[in-house]
Amino acid sequence: MTTDTGFFRGNSLGLTSLLTFAILSLAWFVGFASRLFAIVRFESIIHEFDPWFNYRATAHMVQHGYYNFLNWFDERAWYPLGRIVGGTVYPGLMVTSGLIHWILDTLNFHVHIREICVFLAPTFSGLTAIATYFLTKELWSPGAGLFAACFIAISPGYTSRSVAGSYDNEGIAIFALQFTYYLWVKSLKTGSVMWASFCALSYFYMVSAWGGYVFIINLIPLHVVALILIGYVAPFSGRFYSLWDTGYAKIHIPIIASVSEHQPTTWVSFFFDLQITAAVFPVGVWYCVKNVNDERVFSE
Repeated sequence: MTTDTGFFRGNSLGLTSLLTFAILSLAWFVGFASRLFAIVRFESIIHEFDPWFNYRATAHMVQHGYYNFLNWFDERAWYPLGRIVGGTVYPGLMVTSGLIHWILDTLNFHVHIREICVFLAPTFSGLTAIATYFLTKELWSPGAGLFAACFIAISPGYTSRSVAGSYDNEGIAIFALQFTYYLWVKSLKTGSVMWASFCALSYFYMVSAWGGYVFIINLIPLHVVALILIGYVAPFSGRFYSLWDTGYAKIHIPIIASVSEHQPTTWVSFFFDLQITAAVFPVGVWYCVKNVNDERVFSE
């Protein structure tokens, strides 16, 4: 009986792992393929103004090197004034594409840098689904993680910023955002310096890729404050952390910005961008409040 029980338990674990892998692979594929409509309908091309500049900057970096890119003065941008590119862009997007191009060249797969730029956002959207699975798995359960991965793979609000040819910062930054949140929760649950170091590196990548890193600056400190209030972090430790840099948040957290991502939105936009997830969101909040623990405070 013991041998039979162990056999069936092993088969059950193997089937669960296989099913999880299959669903995540499908979520990645759907997230990737659903963003290729413009490529299938027309051709492989960069579109919109900012993606074209990002592509030109990436091509310049690949051709002339990273040091030259940092000191590049682009006379065709912000014409007739020109633009000092190295000090006015988030280089994470360009470095990511350049690194992928270098790796493929090293492996003797010669791909034009434009094709890498075109397909970068759909590729990372699939990785975002996987990162969302791991985050939700840490917050709740593997089953909830699979649902979350499938939802974000087809989320209209995210799809609009990560279609093929939309070579913009959000294409990789949303993945970095989700992955940083996952590593933060993982480091909190385990207390491991290793996971905390990975979280810091992921946050560094996020900062290098997109100005939306202020979301992390806002949310993680609020989570720490909430943990202090519920007694997870000792008050003495909280007072010690607040002495680290008292003016940092005041300087780096803008209330109103001049770009559309930071502007107030309407309730109609929430339902348009989130679709079915807007309906299930209250249920998720209720479950988190009903079964609250230290890591689920972060999701609330």
